[in-house]
Amino acid sequence: MARPEAVGPPRKGLCEIVAPSAESVMANAALPPDARASPGELDLPSSAWVAAYRTMVLARAMDERCLSLQRQGRIGFYVPLEGQEAAQVGCALALDAKDWVFPAYRELGVALVRGVPIQELLDQFIGNSGDRLKGRQMPNHYGYRAQNFVVASSPLGTQIPQAVGAALAARRRGDPIVTVAFFGDGSTSTNDFHAGLNFAGVFRSPTIFFCQNNQWAISMPRSRQTMSPTLAEKAEAYGFRGVVVDGTDLGQVYREVAQARARALAGEGPTLLEAQVYRFGPHSTSDDPKRYRSDPEVAEWRRRDPLLRTKDGS
Repeated sequence: MARPEAVGPPRKGLCEIVAPSAESVMANAALPPDARASPGELDLPSSAWVAAYRTMVLARAMDERCLSLQRQGRIGFYVPLEGQEAAQVGCALALDAKDWVFPAYRELGVALVRGVPIQELLDQFIGNSGDRLKGRQMPNHYGYRAQNFVVASSPLGTQIPQAVGAALAARRRGDPIVTVAFFGDGSTSTNDFHAGLNFAGVFRSPTIFFCQNNQWAISMPRSRQTMSPTLAEKAEAYGFRGVVVDGTDLGQVYREVAQARARALAGEGPTLLEAQVYRFGPHSTSDDPKRYRSDPEVAEWRRRDPLLRTKDGS
């Protein structure tokens, strides 16, 4: 492979802000066949909204129940997702069943859309004899081969270069798929984030980097992570597109992921999507968010609850 020519100053225009709020720092639900868009469709079909909303409600109900089970001592550890349902469900619906998901440890909504049975999820959370991973992973760190859902791991960012490598392998084999790496804002401070994005940019891997910026990396606020106005613009340094999206808007998330997927399959390379969301609850059941953030801040974001926005169509 020829060495790339040297480039000048960072190119402008690769980072796009589509979220109106981007400047603020403020039974298994099996989806019916018509709940997914046909190939090339870039807007969530009207027939899919009710099923998507039901999946979001299911994710929150499971989330609340699992938190309760952990407090009862029946689950050893749990990582909640309340507030991030639209981002996860909207992204997962825009993917094809053959695409590969490389999750962090908060992607319950993605797992439900992919068709992972509730029973199998609970088996893993509780650690009973039905756990397909046979107790080899800590609770809430699951993976399912049938759904192309790679096992999560606790170290931040490790899934990012893995997703790039899998995408390049698929392209070499002629498989028309994309890989999606899910991670939070805290992972953008890791070595694997920068190594993964650099490799993806150089080799134009068909990868979607889906960053759920929930404003807090445990107790570290977004403002202390980086002075970059957005996380999405970090893609500019690696030569590909970054997009900020309102992660509480189901339709907007779906559209941007569908467009990123179409670009990847057309050979246009990766995309970094920054979904601006808010973690309503603790980082995990080992965390007490009241020690580092204010009630007014949480209340402000509660007004943009993704379940209410989806229900109201706002």
